[in-house]
Amino acid sequence: MIPPQEASARRREIEDKLKQEEETLFFIRDSLEKSDQLTKNMVSILSSFESRLMKLENSIIPVHKQTENLQRLQENVEKTLSCLDHVISYYHVASDTEKIIKEGPTGRLEEYLGSMAKIQKAVEYFQDNSPDSPELNKVKLLFERGKECLESEFRSLMTRHSKVVSPVLILDLISGEDELEVQEEGPLEHLPEGVLQDVIRISRWLVEYGRNQDFMNVYYQIRSSQLDRSLKGLKEHFRKSSSSSGVPYSPAIPNKRKDTPTKKPTKRPGTIRKAQNLLKQYSQHGLDGKKGGSNLIPLEGRDDTLDVETDAYIHCVSAFVKLAQSEYQLLMDVIPEHHQKKTFDSLIQDALDGLMLEGENIVSAARKAIIRHDFSAVLTVFPILRHLKQTKPEFDQVLQGTAASTKNKLPGLITSMETVGAKALEDFADNIKNDPDKEYNMPKDGTVHELTSNAILFLQQLLDFQETAGAMLASQVLGDTYNIPLDPRETSSSATSYSSEFSKRLLSTYICKVLGNLQLNLLSKSKVYEDPALSAIFLHNNYNYILKALEKSELIQLVAVTQKTAERSYREHIEQQIQTYQRSWLKVTDYIAEKNLPVFQPGVKLRDKERQMIKERFKGFNDGLEELCKIQKAWAIPDTEQRDKIRQAQKNIVRETYGAFLHRYGSVPFTKNPEKYIKYRVEQVGDMIDRLFDTSA
Repeated sequence: MIPPQEASARRREIEDKLKQEEETLFFIRDSLEKSDQLTKNMVSILSSFESRLMKLENSIIPVHKQTENLQRLQENVEKTLSCLDHVISYYHVASDTEKIIKEGPTGRLEEYLGSMAKIQKAVEYFQDNSPDSPELNKVKLLFERGKECLESEFRSLMTRHSKVVSPVLILDLISGEDELEVQEEGPLEHLPEGVLQDVIRISRWLVEYGRNQDFMNVYYQIRSSQLDRSLKGLKEHFRKSSSSSGVPYSPAIPNKRKDTPTKKPTKRPGTIRKAQNLLKQYSQHGLDGKKGGSNLIPLEGRDDTLDVETDAYIHCVSAFVKLAQSEYQLLMDVIPEHHQKKTFDSLIQDALDGLMLEGENIVSAARKAIIRHDFSAVLTVFPILRHLKQTKPEFDQVLQGTAASTKNKLPGLITSMETVGAKALEDFADNIKNDPDKEYNMPKDGTVHELTSNAILFLQQLLDFQETAGAMLASQVLGDTYNIPLDPRETSSSATSYSSEFSKRLLSTYICKVLGNLQLNLLSKSKVYEDPALSAIFLHNNYNYILKALEKSELIQLVAVTQKTAERSYREHIEQQIQTYQRSWLKVTDYIAEKNLPVFQPGVKLRDKERQMIKERFKGFNDGLEELCKIQKAWAIPDTEQRDKIRQAQKNIVRETYGAFLHRYGSVPFTKNPEKYIKYRVEQVGDMIDRLFDTSA
């Protein structure tokens, strides 16, 4: 049970809370009454505002509609007046533009084209709205006249500003073809920038509005002439430079513009000069001597002329590619896209035909040279053919999109050159084999024959053109000729493309064939000499010349591709000829050889027969020595090393034999006049042999 005091406190607490709740309830009721009053007032205000808006709307809408109608009427009037002004303006176009059209577009192309646009619009208006109007004829005539003036201006600009590219710039362009820097606008400025922009605007107008394509013919005719003249100028430059200085021009430009990057010198193609310089080195080392005759025209002395013509043509080929590329870049700006390939094809025809004709002339000259056995002229085909093959990818790229007949010109020339080159190689090998043995053409001193030097020189050229010469042989399917099987892996999909290894083997086999033919011919020629010793010296000199020439060049490595023992074989031939030569001294040494000497007892008086025999031995030796020394002094061994070797070997043999003979019989009283028979001391005999093969002694 709750105590009374706690119950009383509890009651008071509840009464206080009840009182608070009643006060709160009273406050809420009062707030609700005020809120209802405010709501009634707001509804009353909004109702009044709505009533006023309705009255305003009823007053404004009629005014707005009336204003809108007035604005529409005003716009119609303005449009009508504008149309009238526009129509009337067409009737004044002829009079407003006639003076401008008459004076032409020179110097004010933009204004002129603006006038032509007005005339064009007038023509279109009258054609659509008043086809029978006399004004139509006026503006039509004016339009045609203006178009003719634009065509004339196009021709004039192209003619006046198209200049021949100077040889110096062309050579600079060729020499810089490997440079990394490339100007965006191209290396050549065929037309000044302002003129080019005018030409482009005129061409676009003629295509779009003039419906005219004649200007394209004008363009390609003018540019074709400049391209052709540029190439001819380059060729003439080579001729003049050669005649004045003796060497072709090197594109080192003395007066270049400051903004022109320095170009490296043009790398000249390998020609016959390299091999001839090498042979001159052989001559300095005693490999070359007096040459005999041959029905092969000598290769020396013609390199300058051949080099100039060859270099000129090669540079013209490179120049054509570069100039044609530049022309196409220019053409793309001027000629519409769908006419570019055809126009470019026409543009390059004259220059390309000139190059191809000159190439065919070179082929024709080579054929004639083959007939007269002038193989030095044929050598010009090699650097040209190599350059054409190297340039062919660029050619193909430049000629992309041209007619098939245009694209096939270079491959046709390459085929012709390969054919004549292969013919030259085969004929040269045959001529080496069949060169006649003419006694009056043989070197009297047994030195190197001209046939040998010519053959080595010709083969030396092939080192610079191994791939070219190998391709020549391969293109004529000479694998069967040389019994070299054609491995499918050694050929590509193209019938004229062979692996470098296969071409190298073909060329190696060919060189071995030429050397074999040369050796057979030299053997035949050596029989012309009546003296076997001179024949041996002749063969020795030629074999030694061939071996040294092979060793001092890469020919020996090329020969070794198919003939591993070639070097050893030549050394054996050389040693064999030395032994044959040494046998010529047997008729001298046999007189004093111990096996042929009389036998006698020391201190015993010689019999007359024995004394006479000793006298005959001394006399035979003396006469034989003098005769051989007199004869062989006029012979030649150009190789100093070989000459000293042969002299020393012979001197050792003769001195040893003569020394023994002299020691044995020099003090024997076989005669009352010993000085008559003992004419030479051992040292004198050695000195006489040291003067062999020396015409100056």
